[in-house]
Amino acid sequence: MNFSSKLLEDAVAEFAKLPGVGQKTALRLVLHLLNQDKSDVEKFSASISKLRNEIQFCEVCLNISDHTICQICASPKRDHSVICVVEDTRDVMAIENTNQYNGVYHVLGGLISPMDGIGPSDLQVDSLVERLKNDEVKEIIFALSATMEGDTTIFYLHKRLKSFDITISTIARGIAFGGELEYVDEITLGRSITTRVPYTNSLSK
Repeated sequence: MNFSSKLLEDAVAEFAKLPGVGQKTALRLVLHLLNQDKSDVEKFSASISKLRNEIQFCEVCLNISDHTICQICASPKRDHSVICVVEDTRDVMAIENTNQYNGVYHVLGGLISPMDGIGPSDLQVDSLVERLKNDEVKEIIFALSATMEGDTTIFYLHKRLKSFDITISTIARGIAFGGELEYVDEITLGRSITTRVPYTNSLSK
């Protein structure tokens, strides 16, 4: 792609680094910004810079937060005896949008994937174990994507957590195998949460 400006080329190159954004889409986005008022573009740029510099991760659940403790963990209205284990922030948002869950979360920060060089030590597993030691937790819900990586992660976590006197359950599989949690519609995901089953039931199938 030939550019009439080095500034334009550099901006397109940066946008093209975003996931799912090719050069043509990047060019369209950059040209759109050029057509906006300078104040709007400066506001856009400032919001991204502020996000990167000031964003925090909740000290309890590891979810993205504006403060050291996120709003969910800080809320006295949530059921802190139930922890829903998810891959990342996108899954927290997906479950919250169902309005079917009132517990708290634990964000692993990924899934076990030997092919990608991701092992248990790369995830927030030890911090989950510590929560079970210190908190009045009664149930853990595994809400991970129905993929090989998701199932491998659940199997590992079950081995780590089964010694605790808690209920270990997993979301019902109204979700097709291979499906990423964040793309499941809210109704199906909501039903999967409310009709969760003991994890040991899935092992016997």
